[in-house]
Amino acid sequence: MNYHAIKAIYYFEMARTVRTIMQSIVSPVISTVLYFVVFGAAIGSRISEVDGISYGAFIVPGLIMLSLMTQSLSNASFGIYFPQFTGTIFEILSAPVSFLEITIAFVGAAATKAVLVGVIIFITASFFVPLEVQHPVWMVTFFLLTAITFALLGFIIGIWADNFEKLQFVPLLVVTPLAFLGGSFYSINMLPPFWQNVTLLNPVVYLISGFRWSFYGQADVSLGLSLTMTLVFLTACLAIIWWIFKTGYKLKA
Repeated sequence: MNYHAIKAIYYFEMARTVRTIMQSIVSPVISTVLYFVVFGAAIGSRISEVDGISYGAFIVPGLIMLSLMTQSLSNASFGIYFPQFTGTIFEILSAPVSFLEITIAFVGAAATKAVLVGVIIFITASFFVPLEVQHPVWMVTFFLLTAITFALLGFIIGIWADNFEKLQFVPLLVVTPLAFLGGSFYSINMLPPFWQNVTLLNPVVYLISGFRWSFYGQADVSLGLSLTMTLVFLTACLAIIWWIFKTGYKLKA
């Protein structure tokens, strides 16, 4: 394992975060806080509690997950797309660095940035509503698994995209709607039976449900199913990345 190469790529990606701190950290935190204030005030005035939890506290795990998913995805996709755009990716590929080391560096940096944003949002939310974390180990587990999984997905998108429009397509038109429809702001048990079954086809439901369970001990689906679906998603992303480097898809051209 070439740890020097991993550190070099990782530190370079993290240094870019410092140079663009308004875009990388401040902007997503402000956006999520606005979500919290608007939804908490508008809907919270009509729905006082969900499953015995105040509505303001109920939506916090969903908002953190929404930010975590979008930031992991966008950071990883841009991180690997930009070297392709400038042509510096060929210098990385020609260096004595394996696909595993490249993936660890880029995905690790993207996940680190997203986790930092998520932690700041968690701390900020604690000033607005009383938060309770009943299962901190499981909270950290789902927190890290989600950040890594969506960073892997973003890595795939960054290699697949050949322009900035494609780079933004999946985060804006796929992941964000799935997060909104995945129980970020409501419990799927509030839906009619037919739509509950349809919603279970949304993979984001399992991430948000498991993360919310770690806070309040209540979930829309079982903890075991949430963890299993998350690991399946992560494994699928790893398999696709392995195939990309094995075949040279979008990398050899």
